[in-house]
Formats: sequence, C-alpha cells, structure tokens
Amino acid sequence: MPLNRWMILLLALTCGVAVGNVYFPQAISPSVAAGLHIGAGSAALVVTATQFGYATGIFLLVPLGDRLPHRRLIVALLGLTGLGLLGASAAPALPPLAGASALIGLATVVAPIIGPMAAGLVPEDRRGVVSGTLLSGSIGGMLLSRTLGGTLGEWLGWRAPYLLAAALSLVLAVAIARALPPTSPPSGQRYPALLAESLRLLRAEPELRRSCFYQATIFGGFSAVWTGVALLLTGPAYGLGIRAVGTLALVNAGTMACTPIAGRLADRHGPDVVNLVCMVGVIVSALVLAGGAPGGAAGLAALVPGSLLLDVAMQSGMVANQVRNYALRPEARSRVNTAYMTCAYLGGGAGSWLGARAYGRAGWWGVCGLVALLAVLALGRHLVAMHARGPGLDDSVEGSKGPTMSTAGRSGGR
Repeated sequence: MPLNRWMILLLALTCGVAVGNVYFPQAISPSVAAGLHIGAGSAALVVTATQFGYATGIFLLVPLGDRLPHRRLIVALLGLTGLGLLGASAAPALPPLAGASALIGLATVVAPIIGPMAAGLVPEDRRGVVSGTLLSGSIGGMLLSRTLGGTLGEWLGWRAPYLLAAALSLVLAVAIARALPPTSPPSGQRYPALLAESLRLLRAEPELRRSCFYQATIFGGFSAVWTGVALLLTGPAYGLGIRAVGTLALVNAGTMACTPIAGRLADRHGPDVVNLVCMVGVIVSALVLAGGAPGGAAGLAALVPGSLLLDVAMQSGMVANQVRNYALRPEARSRVNTAYMTCAYLGGGAGSWLGARAYGRAGWWGVCGLVALLAVLALGRHLVAMHARGPGLDDSVEGSKGPTMSTAGRSGGR
C-alpha cells in the first residue's frame, strides 16, 4: 500500500522526535550537573552515552529493517525508547542516568529504518520528495529538541524534557501501530549475516571508508561545539540560562533549506566538490566561533553565524557523503547506510567527550581548536583523495557509477 501525504508527515514527525532524543541532552547538560550535584564534565557523559548508544543501535538494530516487518519493529523501538526516557527522568544519580541514556540512544534509531522503508513504499518519481521531507523532519527534531529541552529544563528542571520525550515516543508508537501499512521483510538473511554484511562493505569499499572518516571527524567537531556551548553560555562569560542554548539552536533552522541545495550541487558537480567546500566551511566556522569566547553581545554576534555555518557545513557534507555512498551498492543501501551512520555517531560520541575535556582544560578556545583540528584532518584526507583521483576525472561520472550516483543522489541522498 503506497504512503499518503498524512502518513509521510507522521513518519517525518516520528523521525524528528526520535532524532531529537539524541540531541536535547546537549542543551540540559548544565541543568543535569546542578540537579545531581556533579561536575559539568561528568554531566557531559550523558550526552556521550546517548550518542554511543545511538551508534550501537544503528549497527545492531537498523539492519533488522531488512529482516523484520517494519511496523512491528518501529513500534517496539518507540516503546523501548519511551521506557528508557521514563527511566532517565527518575534517575537518582549519574550512573543510572548514563545507563538509561545509552538505552535511549540504542532504541531511538527509527529514522534510519523509516527512510529505506518509505523509499520502497512510494513511486520512484516521488522518492526524492519523500526523502527530503523525512530529512527535514530529522533536522527539525535535532534543532527544536534543543530549544524545547533547554526551555523546559530551565523552567521545570532537567527531568521535564525526558518526561515530555517519553510521552511523545509512546504516543507515536500507538499512532504508528494503527496507521502504518503492513510490509514484508525485503531480506531473508539471518541476523548475523546482516551484521557481517555492513562490516564487509566497510572493508571492501574504500569510498565508503572515506565518507565514514569525513563524517566522523566533522560530526565529532559539531558535537564538541554543542556540548561546549552549553557550558559557555551558562558559565561566567555569559551567565545565561540553559534556554539560551535552545534559542541558539533554533537560529540554525535555516539549515533545513540548505540541504536540498547541497544535494543538487552534489548531483551536478559531484560529492567531492561539496565535501571540499563544507570542510573549508567548518574551519571558517571554528574561527568565527572563537570570537564568542569573551562573552557579551559581541560574543553572541560571533556564536550565531558561527554555529549556523557549522550546521550548514556538517549537514551539507552529510548529503554529499550519502550521494557517494548510495552509488556504491544499490542492492544494499540500508547496510551501506548502517556502516556509515555507525561511524558517524561513534565520531559524534567521541567529539562530545573530547569537547567536554577541551572546555575543561582550555575553555571555549580549546573547543574551537578541536573543531578546527578535526576539520583539517578531514580536509587533508580529502585533498589526498582528490590528488590521487587526478584533475581530469570528475567523481560524479567516475567509471560506470556516474548515472547511478546521480539517480541515488536524487532518490536517497536527501
């Protein structure tokens, strides 16, 4: 049964809520530290645990989208996420909160399951529109969850965002159970074989490894910034509440309009060109963000454009990477995406951990230096790859993959 417009919007909302569970802890980290009477660096472990849990869930659970009926799998994961969020809201200390956060991250992986499912339930000429709608839902959830989480955390304490997120996850589980049409599993492979396939693809495809390295480093810098900026804005330089973190995130909603443009540019000029621009953009964003260290109005004037540029560069680079990835193995795109997203969120978890430590040792300057260093590593790897490719070969038409890449970019890269 094809998906109608309302079902697509429900799936986009589900993607946004699920992805938001990974990001709202970034905004309430200072409130968690105050509420549990722990240090800011210790409270950042909640963010790290969630992101590492998400990476683990992508690797262990997303391949089940090729093996189990989608409705049953999505409903089960939403229910488990809701229970984890309820457990986090009642956590009396950091260890159980970190454990519940890891469970939340592990289970809230329905977005990368919904994407391939939706692509198989709509006509080919609508896949680009549907993929763009779902991606917009995910980006909106990432941005709005920090805004709403920061506001609720300041007004009602750090437990309130967890309770709201739990309610949303459980309500959506009921809605999906009633509304999502039944589907048949696309693969009969055993679960161990599905897991092994992602590892085999990562070992066999150098272009996939390249995309994974790019996103792990750039997303690591992105996560470091959003972990550190919560400490900066609530610290002595600004003296603001955690709601300010969410407001800053909301300013970056313009990112939602930029990812389709990045996809079209990747189709037209190849993903390598877009990656190059995005990596340079991240380095520039680190320089602009460094201007936020002194605080005050001048500091905010640097944080707003710097964080917007970082968001646009990270998300646009991700689109370029997906265009490259989806051209590799059209028959195994879910498993390619599993390998890619696992590496990306491992990088994000490491970035959150490193960002908290960089802030503790060198303040906001240390966080910005970390972002620049990670982007330089990605850029160096990229320049080596472009030099090896040679000046006369456009990666958008490399060998026999050119038409496939263009098609993949329009149908699955956004």
